[in-house]
Amino acid sequence: MKILLTGKHGQVGFELRRSLSVLGEVNAVDIAECDLSDAAAVRQLVQDYRPNVIVNPAAYTAVDKAEADEPLATKINVNAPAVFAEEAKRLGSMLVHFSTDYVFDGTKVGAYTEADTPNPQSVYGATKLAGELAVQTGCERHVILRTSWVVGAHGANFAKTMLRLAAEKDSLNVVADQFGAPTSAAMLADLTAHLVRQASVSADVFPYGLYHTVASGVTNWHEYACHVIERARAAGKSIRVPPDAVRAISTAEYPTPAKRPANSRLDTRKLSATFGLRLPTWQEGVDHVLDQIF
Repeated sequence: MKILLTGKHGQVGFELRRSLSVLGEVNAVDIAECDLSDAAAVRQLVQDYRPNVIVNPAAYTAVDKAEADEPLATKINVNAPAVFAEEAKRLGSMLVHFSTDYVFDGTKVGAYTEADTPNPQSVYGATKLAGELAVQTGCERHVILRTSWVVGAHGANFAKTMLRLAAEKDSLNVVADQFGAPTSAAMLADLTAHLVRQASVSADVFPYGLYHTVASGVTNWHEYACHVIERARAAGKSIRVPPDAVRAISTAEYPTPAKRPANSRLDTRKLSATFGLRLPTWQEGVDHVLDQIF
């Protein structure tokens, strides 16, 4: 099996290099090997390598910056996936594409299912949704994994930011009215490898489609920050901020250029029922990442 993997230096891409390596030959690329904003280069990459599987975790993920940089976000989040889909269909290959909770507006009371109507509130969310649609219309043999709040031992993320700030500051203000599930990059990578392997042995009957893929449970950014900081303190790390100085604030008190969904909860029952998988709790995934960092 020949696998083309994008975003090899990203949080999920880094873990995918490990998980996919047991399945076959992995050609892992990043911007140095192929700039995803160049559609012609993306097409040439696929045509030259002729992969059996394309796995695309790469994206324009600078959520706030995207508000002023929509053309580049569109090239990477919409046009590149469209080319991958077209070329995958031409080759008869499988395409695994990653998307985001930002395709929803966050106003629903419960967890979002795959059947809920998206309503993105930011350029990032809108381009990721358009990328989903391009994949769905361009290639029948696709799997789209919508996820949220990714955390990994490699790369930048919220947990690492909290560890750095907690070692530098006497107090922290963290938003407490946005809810979701921190999701381990390693878990996403292992699950992807499982799906790719299953599809490779039953390609004609494999249940392709869109799946919500997040850790189980729910938290908010403030509770998440407190969990990370307390784990660091228990591990003997240098933490300057005292426990009572991590202050919960509202989204209104921390304005950003891009609007974040207040509710990022994604219902994963379709994934679990279809593939018979148990998705670990967000605490399990975060603690595993912290163990690696510590």
